[in-house]
Amino acid sequence: MIRLSALGDVAMTIPVIYSVCRANPDTTFVMLTQKVASQLFIQAPRNLQVVVADVKGRHKGLGGLYELAKEMRALSIDAVADLHDVLRTKFLRILFKWWGIRVAVIDKGRQEKQRLTARHKHGELKPLRTSFDRYGEVFTSLGFKFTPDFHSLYGDAKGDEGLYSNLTPPKMPGEYWIGIAPFAKHEGKIYPLDHMENVVAKLSAERHVKLFLFGSGERERDILAVWQERYPHVITLADKRHGFAVELALMSHLDVMVSMDSANMHLASLVAVPVVSVWGATHPCCGFLGWHQSEANAVQLSLDCRPCSIFGNKPCHRKDYACLEIAPAVIVERVKSLREKASDV
Repeated sequence: MIRLSALGDVAMTIPVIYSVCRANPDTTFVMLTQKVASQLFIQAPRNLQVVVADVKGRHKGLGGLYELAKEMRALSIDAVADLHDVLRTKFLRILFKWWGIRVAVIDKGRQEKQRLTARHKHGELKPLRTSFDRYGEVFTSLGFKFTPDFHSLYGDAKGDEGLYSNLTPPKMPGEYWIGIAPFAKHEGKIYPLDHMENVVAKLSAERHVKLFLFGSGERERDILAVWQERYPHVITLADKRHGFAVELALMSHLDVMVSMDSANMHLASLVAVPVVSVWGATHPCCGFLGWHQSEANAVQLSLDCRPCSIFGNKPCHRKDYACLEIAPAVIVERVKSLREKASDV
């Protein structure tokens, strides 16, 4: 099974891969991915092995990919599930087919998605097949039968509190934990930071609430450090690299995550946390909503130009990113409504 990047897309393979592994215990499955993503496969099924592809080092270029293919062939691979379909994996597929190994590849629906984001489109937005469905189709085409049965990386439990004990004490009775992940890779998916700070200010003023800020990199670290200093009951995790084991364990104890259409939406989904997701240039109908997340919790504006991009990487043709001018109160109220529903259970 091959999915080399990006982090959120690798995370989306996990519910399907774990389900397939559990339904086929007599088959050994090997996941080929990059080092950072390999750390996501927590409490993996016993018949799942994760192999790291060093595409920026010894597996770089055609020669490096050829060596990688030989290493995989040495594992007595019988079939290959290409869950990525990019130039690197196409080259690997050619080699595997040449060696007589069965290969199946994901149908990304590129033409469907192109039509969906065309500016001249008319009519109602029709949801495309989800990435989870597309990953599943690759396995069924190879003859594997399974029923998606993934709940969380931790099963019916939560992550070990001891892993993040240096960040915060365990959750107290009546405490409500909220995660805030305000960043994304592309500008078209990032809620204006002054607006998000407003959300943080309003939520941190609530009684018995604790906020955890997720981010990485120097710029994100500096911004979140200011918010932590400025508002009560706020803890940033961007001060250093804690690692996925720590962050996912803490994340599993959240009551809700506020996130962009980004990797953090998918990470929270992997630990069964409801996500209030904020969408700008992209749209849930493209098939990238988190595992078992409700579109009712997707905060977005109805604009004729949305979605203009599948990944949020295209510049706004209006030049104003009007799609992201969502009132902070809308996000705050969505979080509060989830809190009220939880208290009624």
